[in-house]
Amino acid sequence: MKLKGKVALITGAASGLGKRIAERFAKEDAIVVIADLDIEKAKIVAQEIIERKGKAMAVAMDVSQEDQVDHCIQKIEQELGPVDILVSNAGIQHIDPIDRLSLADWKKMLAVHLDGSFLTTRACLRSMYTSGKGGSIIYVGSVHSKEASVLKAPYVTAKHGLEGFCQVVAKEGASHNVRANLICPGFVRTPLVDKQIPEQAKTLGITEEQVIKDIMLKETVDGEFTTVDDIAEAALFFASFDSKALTGQSLVVSHGWCMQ
Repeated sequence: MKLKGKVALITGAASGLGKRIAERFAKEDAIVVIADLDIEKAKIVAQEIIERKGKAMAVAMDVSQEDQVDHCIQKIEQELGPVDILVSNAGIQHIDPIDRLSLADWKKMLAVHLDGSFLTTRACLRSMYTSGKGGSIIYVGSVHSKEASVLKAPYVTAKHGLEGFCQVVAKEGASHNVRANLICPGFVRTPLVDKQIPEQAKTLGITEEQVIKDIMLKETVDGEFTTVDDIAEAALFFASFDSKALTGQSLVVSHGWCMQ
């Protein structure tokens, strides 16, 4: 039980990557907090974990709202104790060429990805620092933390920014025994990616099959999607690696799409 008794907050955890990370952490005996905009779906995920003899609770959280984030962390501390692990996973996507991109869509993307990571990190750092136990912060970035793609200017910008932010957290948190690392998945077949396929097909004037083969998976070594299980195992590795020997790092999980 690698995470026995650890309180792990996972944002965007009612579906996709966040859900699978929460389930994997629960198997390692963590107390998982399912944070999501959709509280009803979050409750369902928490209940499923509890029915499998795990420990979980659900909270409604818009990561871009300061008061809501701070209130949720206070609630977690009161009910479960200080946060030991944060997985900053909440994210959205928007497909548009730059010349058609509205300022509102640009700001919304940065608010969720960057403001959200900042606000949840700040609140969890306060919890970790006060407890004196330290902790682990894991950011779910993307291959787009390393590479650029057309039609995704705000997403690529946000994911690049997340890598720099992670490194600052690693440096500042070190004296408090807090580690921070970044996972950079390739394309994972989640609802977020499924939504992009027809959008890109329409914008580029190609078929959905061409989007998958010639854009999403073209640069992989085997033409395969990364899986939610792949990312959950990477998150567990970072969460359970109890040494500052591994901090401020990024791990690309992309079937060779991006090689470092």
